[in-house]
Amino acid sequence: MTSDDTKKRAQSAKEKPAQYGTDIDLENYDYSKSKPGEIESLDDLSEKDRTLVQEVGFDPSQKKVSGSFMQFDNESFLADVLLQQEGLEVLPMMEALQKYSWLNDYLWNAVPVDADKYTARSELVDYNGYFIRARAGASIKMPVQSCLIMKKNQSVQNVHNIVIAEEGSELHIITGCATPSSVEQSLHLGVSEFYIKKKAKLTFTMVHRWSEKTDVRPRSSTIVEENGIFISSYAILSPLKSIQTFPKVRLVGSGAKADLHSVVYGSKTSLYDVGGLLSLEAPKSNGKVISRSIATDESEIIARGDLIGLSGNTKARLECDGLLISNSAVIRAIPMLSARAEGAELSHEATVGKVGAEQLSYLMSRGLDEDEATSLIIRGFMKLKVPGLPPALQSSIDDAIKLSLEGGM
Repeated sequence: MTSDDTKKRAQSAKEKPAQYGTDIDLENYDYSKSKPGEIESLDDLSEKDRTLVQEVGFDPSQKKVSGSFMQFDNESFLADVLLQQEGLEVLPMMEALQKYSWLNDYLWNAVPVDADKYTARSELVDYNGYFIRARAGASIKMPVQSCLIMKKNQSVQNVHNIVIAEEGSELHIITGCATPSSVEQSLHLGVSEFYIKKKAKLTFTMVHRWSEKTDVRPRSSTIVEENGIFISSYAILSPLKSIQTFPKVRLVGSGAKADLHSVVYGSKTSLYDVGGLLSLEAPKSNGKVISRSIATDESEIIARGDLIGLSGNTKARLECDGLLISNSAVIRAIPMLSARAEGAELSHEATVGKVGAEQLSYLMSRGLDEDEATSLIIRGFMKLKVPGLPPALQSSIDDAIKLSLEGGM
């Protein structure tokens, strides 16, 4: 599928460390070849699997969705478009690459294959993932849901996803990634490339729920063309071993817009290195990166944000709020602003602190004990309200965060 040049670039980066995050020895995991098989029906899911996928926003009943994709480890797949939804396509990546030769032009176009050893390994070993496309002019009102589940010990789940919102289309995706708590020493490698064409709109929501011994290394990048809109919402509310993710969005067309929202609930000894980058490359492009983090126990959260103004008449804002619940926890906010053109307006605001005594006193005066008051403050802080989302999608996000937060706390 990929060219010899791409393979050579991947080989050259096999040992290249990531710019951020703790390093991982990739030889400690099993890279057994995938044996693709189809999931005949979501009705066949076990009760444990059904509960797990619901905690990350996936509805096995498939009510109020336009399509579904599910992948267990690297083996079992379900790709389904409901009600003959016109203009929507959902396929496993390997099937899509065989069906469309032109898709190779998108593969590794937004995310460089030699970015680091994680992208390189993603290319050099077997992978699958999803291909989701809204055709030109299609307005897909109900969200597409996807779910990536890891169940094998000492294994790697390797996925490469491509999403294309063609010119004038509208598409909403809610995706969940999870492992059962019993999974030992697993690694998730996830490459995702998003392409938003002229006057298209894509909202992408992701909820993560990993086990305490899982390392996660997603690599994603988005290209937004003229008057396109990309709204990304990300929530991780459970303990894990480590995660390092720094999604990048390039606004390459005039009037392009991107908003990145994230919430992180850090617990136990987990390491979270998360963030987002906006590159404003065309006039009238604009956006924001907004993150909220809570650190408990001995967790460590690094919240990064990077705004790069490469064109005049552009505007972007970076906001980072952190809440410390434990004296042993750490939150580091790292804002980066780089205006390289006259007329690029970039701003940032970052605050990190503890639960306010006045807030606690007020709630306790209303009959709550200190633990109940703290829990209520946390739940309010962790809300992920994203302007412009359809009500049904916002409701799905609220439910997923509630379930995941209940499990994480």
